[in-house]
Amino acid sequence: MAKRQIRIATRASKLALWQAHWVRDALLAQNPELDIVLLEMTTEGDRFLAAPLAKVGGKGLFVKELEAAMLDGRADLAVHSMKDVPVTFPEGLGLAVICPRDDPSDAFVAREGVEAASLDALPPGARVGTASLRRASQVKALRPDLETAPVRGNVQTRLAKLDRGEFDAIVLASAGLLRLELGDRIRSRLAAPAFLPAGGQGAVGIETRLDDEALKALLAPLACPVTTACVSAERRVSARLGGNCSVPLAAYCVQEAQGYRLQALVADPSGAPVLRAEARGPEPLALGDEVAEALLAAGAGPLLEAVVAAQP
Repeated sequence: MAKRQIRIATRASKLALWQAHWVRDALLAQNPELDIVLLEMTTEGDRFLAAPLAKVGGKGLFVKELEAAMLDGRADLAVHSMKDVPVTFPEGLGLAVICPRDDPSDAFVAREGVEAASLDALPPGARVGTASLRRASQVKALRPDLETAPVRGNVQTRLAKLDRGEFDAIVLASAGLLRLELGDRIRSRLAAPAFLPAGGQGAVGIETRLDDEALKALLAPLACPVTTACVSAERRVSARLGGNCSVPLAAYCVQEAQGYRLQALVADPSGAPVLRAEARGPEPLALGDEVAEALLAAGAGPLLEAVVAAQP
């Protein structure tokens, strides 16, 4: 009998390839008879690096080409960083599984010669590079005296810009650095509750055609129920608030003894105001609704509208 071939669509960056190889290896560990190949692609988000992501179309630019490959039959599944996945999908596609989460925090990375172990220790006026309004707004909320500026590109590109002296420090996901064995670059972690990550940060998601039941059955053992519940709560906040990378929205959920705790924030890009809300309970999606409603009651709607209106 011929082996079933599974074609994985993935971005061509080192981090994306790490994730795709992880999924491939996990599938082969349980189904060694499979024939799994990688379809490496360069997305719009990878090509257009001159402007902040919010100005060129948002995180969806990292997934559109991968989704097109599934829809036209070139690929069977796509592997994503969950923080890059929009809350809606093209007709016929959807998330099959969300895999176990790695470190969800953001990392503070300073260049050589900057004697600062943390964001708090940077000298006044230091220049901090970030790839999102979410990170920039929280940096400004904690340190209004710092200068923030966008830094695009893959992990290695961002580190190279830092090392060339374009920035005194940058903020990027801890999980990406750890997966690429660059954990030694982390000076400290910007962790919850003081600094909240993007919804889904640190988790890998697998998207498939909805009608491919056989493939979804093969993927099911890769899912993590706790990560799925937590990321679903975080994404529910984003869905209710219309969030994407164009707005400074953060959400982070953890499992507790009596259920789950969900924290979220919406911030002005200047760092003030910062609107926060949190809730605890047994139902992740209900927590997402509750936290989103609390943020809206605190004034998140007009703040988000103003941020979107200010985008070119």
